[in-house]
Amino acid sequence: MTRGAIVTGGGTGIGAAIARRLAADGFAVAVTGRRREPLDEVAAETGALPFVADTGNPTDAQKAVEAAKSAFGRLDLLVCNAGIGLGGTVEEQTPEGWDEVLRTNVTGAFLACRAALPELVQTKGSIVTISSDAGLRAGSRSAAYCTAKAGLIMLTQCIALDYGPQGVRANCICPGWVRTPMADGEMDELGELRGADREAAYELVSSRVPLRRPGSPEEIAAAVAWLASDGAGFTTGAVIAIDGGNSVVDSSSMEFAV
Repeated sequence: MTRGAIVTGGGTGIGAAIARRLAADGFAVAVTGRRREPLDEVAAETGALPFVADTGNPTDAQKAVEAAKSAFGRLDLLVCNAGIGLGGTVEEQTPEGWDEVLRTNVTGAFLACRAALPELVQTKGSIVTISSDAGLRAGSRSAAYCTAKAGLIMLTQCIALDYGPQGVRANCICPGWVRTPMADGEMDELGELRGADREAAYELVSSRVPLRRPGSPEEIAAAVAWLASDGAGFTTGAVIAIDGGNSVVDSSSMEFAV
């Protein structure tokens, strides 16, 4: 019996890697996003069903679930990966930017889960959300992004509590820096500020991370695959940092490191 999955934001970066891994593990996968071209590329590579959808649109969320159910006959997994980031302090951030970040990162996940849960209850399926270390710790000039990612963590845990009695599991992954097109752009910006290239910028942001490197999209996908597996059958409400150890570091203590 083939299990069905939806990956939001599945056209690039972490989402595309998740789609590839789930397809390799035998899932029938639908990938959603706002741009047709990257979705088609993932579909050509994996056999996934591409579906153009705005994650913050209730109608799009419902139609994506209906399309996946129609194509696969069932839905066993929802991966809420779609997300954006707009930097700024509270004063620097515009109300429009704030709304856009929360709509994509939190409201979009809420809408996808709301549309998918009736199907997931039927299959006793699971939800995996992709938050961030930014949801666990405050980051400089990231008021909207950190707030949104923290909200996504709590949304996941509320679903775990409310739907656990019906057999649905919900878990959250918090990546640190991962080499993706979005992160590459941020490293280019950091490099301009510090007079460094992209690789040097990645080294800089990893300098106090215990493993001293950024992650790969495939490493995040591997964690999603485990949470979607029977091996994680007793795991729900978990918030798992896949970040090279970044979230355990007391930054002030690093001044004593040799």
